[in-house]
Amino acid sequence: MAVEELKSIIKRCQILEEQDFKEEDFGLFQLAGQRCIDEGHIEQLVEIIQNEKNKVIINNMGWNLVGPVVRCLLWNKEDEKRKHYFLMLDLLVKLCNPKELLLGLLELIEEPSGKQISQIILLLLQPLQTVIQKLRNNKAYSVGLALSTLWSQLSLLPVPYSKEQIQTDDYGLCQCCKALIEFTKPFVEEVINDKENSVESENEKLKDELLKFCFKSLKCPLLTAQFFEQSKEAGNDPLRCFASEIIGFLSAIGHPFPKMIFNHGRKKKTWDYLEFEEEEDKQLADSMASLAYLVFVQGISIDQLPMVLRTEESVFSKGVDLLENGLLRIEDNSLLHQYLEIKSFLTVPQGLVKVMTLCPIETLRKKSLAMLQLYINKLDSQGKYTLFRCLLNTSNHSGVEAFIIQNIKNQIDVSLKKTHDNKWFTGPQLISLLDLVLFLPEGAETDLLQNSDRIMASLNLLRYLVIKDNEKDNQTGLWTELGKIENNFLKPLHTGLNMSKAHYEAEIKNSQENSQDVQKSKDLCSVTVGGEEIPNMPPEMQLKVLHSALFTFDLIESVLARVEELIEIKTKSTPEENIGIK
Repeated sequence: MAVEELKSIIKRCQILEEQDFKEEDFGLFQLAGQRCIDEGHIEQLVEIIQNEKNKVIINNMGWNLVGPVVRCLLWNKEDEKRKHYFLMLDLLVKLCNPKELLLGLLELIEEPSGKQISQIILLLLQPLQTVIQKLRNNKAYSVGLALSTLWSQLSLLPVPYSKEQIQTDDYGLCQCCKALIEFTKPFVEEVINDKENSVESENEKLKDELLKFCFKSLKCPLLTAQFFEQSKEAGNDPLRCFASEIIGFLSAIGHPFPKMIFNHGRKKKTWDYLEFEEEEDKQLADSMASLAYLVFVQGISIDQLPMVLRTEESVFSKGVDLLENGLLRIEDNSLLHQYLEIKSFLTVPQGLVKVMTLCPIETLRKKSLAMLQLYINKLDSQGKYTLFRCLLNTSNHSGVEAFIIQNIKNQIDVSLKKTHDNKWFTGPQLISLLDLVLFLPEGAETDLLQNSDRIMASLNLLRYLVIKDNEKDNQTGLWTELGKIENNFLKPLHTGLNMSKAHYEAEIKNSQENSQDVQKSKDLCSVTVGGEEIPNMPPEMQLKVLHSALFTFDLIESVLARVEELIEIKTKSTPEENIGIK
């Protein structure tokens, strides 16, 4: 019945000129074709589509059947007729008006939600690519429209966080990223190959559409993606492969990442189209940050760096390797402190600190940290003591200071366990060193967030001293100096915590109150913290930053309370009591 009805409609349209087709004809064709699919007359429908006499009708009206066919493929995954559905989809893509097909396919891609997003994207990427390649005019616009639609849907999918989530890929994001690269490659190659042959303005427009897509991809999913460690497994990381391909696209279309990173921040706009400038303001900063992380931390495509930087990296690497080779030949605790009076001996650890804190290459930073620890291990006790004082006074970096404080704790522990005295990490000498540790540089006004690593390390050291050294023995001299420590460190820290928490809680309240207005305007907002403005970012991200700060303050407060509790227990207990704290 449905097949006969469709044949009747086609027979009536065959005698009409193409321009005489009416809207009613399109509607009747679609309804009859839909009924054929619903009733399972797939083979007959394929024959009608393949009939050369129906070529003009299928070219104009056939795109209406794409939606029903795609839905059958999505819903009937075990159906024996799937091969006929695929054949019909291929025929429609081949025979129908590409302009109408493009819009129809993009509408289908925009429809689903949840896990169906990846299913329909994986199904339609190849047909979509074929349709765009058939278009003769406005290809850049069509490529941009397709990539924007695809990215908008993919951005709704959760980015897998753990290795297990990446491997299971429940929402299909990783599969889609891989397929999206294959979808994009022909258009990148077209830009490369058509530089001399194509109309320059059209080629530039296509480059800009691809550039927008690369920037969007750097922001989502790559900004929040987790990556396998740089090892043999890295080659099996789909998101890492996606990142590598995106960076490769940038270079291929004339925007290699060294040029982009070094030009970022210049006042002069580097993009030719106003539409892209508007997009640049909203997401370029995040995209550039993501790009820098992928290159410098993950090491993706780092070989593209200019030779001057690669040479500098090579020199640093060789210097660190040479230092390691020399230090491994020396016994621990055997390097005399007098050597630190030689300028070159002291500049070595200071140079390592600079690499640790300033070098953009993560592997070099980690290696330098390991070498600094190895260097410390080789010094005698007085040498360690002298170096610790020097680095505490000169590093100006909370993380480095925390590292030194941890080393001080380790040396105190060694000294307390030895049968003979070690004057450098007990008694008056230690107290002199603790004066550089157990204090706040600017009192209660100290930026606790910026100094959080140092403060936590200092509190942990103080906690250790209270537990390990009894007031009667007072080997470290802690109990003699307890009043000074309370005045210079503990009390200002209490005050600073109260001030900081109140400030951040107020900022959170303000941010929450303003969030609705910000969402309506879709603008980015800024928050002032500690006299400095947090860079523009979405309100929800700013709230995360503010809550993270409060969490840090709560953590410091918790350790501070424990330290004060231990001090109270120790000062009230009798010498014979064993409080049993470990």
